[in-house]
This record gives sequence, C-alpha cells and structure tokens, in this order.
Amino acid sequence: MQRLGEMVLPLRAHKDAGGENSTFIVVGLGNPGREYKDTRHNVGFMVIDSISADLDIKISRVQSKALVGQGLVQGYKVILAKPQTYMNLSGQAVSGLLRFYKVPLDHLLVVHDDLDLPLGTLRMRPDGGSGGQKGLASIIQQLGTQAFPRLRIGIGRPPGRMPASDYVLQTFSSGDKETLQAVLDRAVAAANAFILHDLNYAMNQFNGALEHE
Repeated sequence: MQRLGEMVLPLRAHKDAGGENSTFIVVGLGNPGREYKDTRHNVGFMVIDSISADLDIKISRVQSKALVGQGLVQGYKVILAKPQTYMNLSGQAVSGLLRFYKVPLDHLLVVHDDLDLPLGTLRMRPDGGSGGQKGLASIIQQLGTQAFPRLRIGIGRPPGRMPASDYVLQTFSSGDKETLQAVLDRAVAAANAFILHDLNYAMNQFNGALEHE
C-alpha cells in the first residue's frame, strides 16, 4: 500500500498546502478501555491506529477529551483523534478540536462503524443523518449541522435476533479478521485521498465493497 507521504503531489496541495485551510482532522469513533479495544463498535479507532502507523504519527497527547497526534504531510497538518468520552458523547471532543484548530467542516473526516453496510464495504459521504450511530448523533448535536464528511465502515447486521447493542460490542470473528485488515488498509487509502485530493475523488475511488480476486 502506498504511504500518504509518498503519494504524488495533487492539485489541491499546490493551492492550499502551507496556507489557510491546510489543516485536516480525522476522527475515529469508539469507546476507550481495554474491554472495547477489538470490538466492532471500535472500528473507527482501528482506522485511526492504521493511519497513525502509515504516517508515523504518535497518538499520545490528551486534548479536548481526545487522544490526539499531529503530523505534517506534504504541507498539510494532519490531526488524528480518538475521543475518550465514550461513544455517546463523541461530539464534545470533536467540537472542542474544531474550535481549537479552527478547521472548516469540510476538512473534518469522521470515521465510524455502520450496521447497515456489510463487512467489507466503505461509504464516504459529505453529509447526512446519524443512521442510529450514537457517536455520530452526538457530533451532529454538538456542531448543530449534519454537513461534515464521514467515512462509514460496514460491520454488517447482527445474526438472528441478537440486539444491535450486543452485536457492536462483540469482537470480530476469526473468519472476519482477513477481511477486516483489507478494510483497514482501504480506509487508510480513502482518508489519504480525502486529504491529498478531495472528498469527491475519494468517494469515486473507494466507495463500495472490497474486490476479491
């Protein structure tokens, strides 16, 4: 997989890098604590950890109720964040970071799990409702708008009559681990494209299901 720092400089960078609106915040949603680490609801955290490894950005500082890390890539300041408020209050961390860094909404990317998409499917959108995702609902409530980009990571529906609240707090099955890794790699590439190109480019390249050889 091509690293973000190694990608060819796109048109957006010639215009914005190093100037105003050259900061991006990528927030992954999840719950803090060892017991939630590998659960489906924490796939947003997993994406942030994967981006962190790709960019060699250490996420260790606490700011605005989130664990954050910061790096500079091709003139862009990239802030990675994992809210530590628990899922239902994620908006507190996101709104605080946006105010501190004075980042426009179209430079925010929220990464979260989505029950309505099958595992292996990504969907980027410029806006929209929460779809029942409580972390996303908290962000919408705190920001007072639905108009911010998000990257939805499909985790599939619970089997049988299992409550969704129980399903999202389960770990991924051993059979899903290979697909999950491919999803994380693809999500990193989608976030890279969002930062270095734009949302439309990223949507065109990465929306949809994984292709299997």
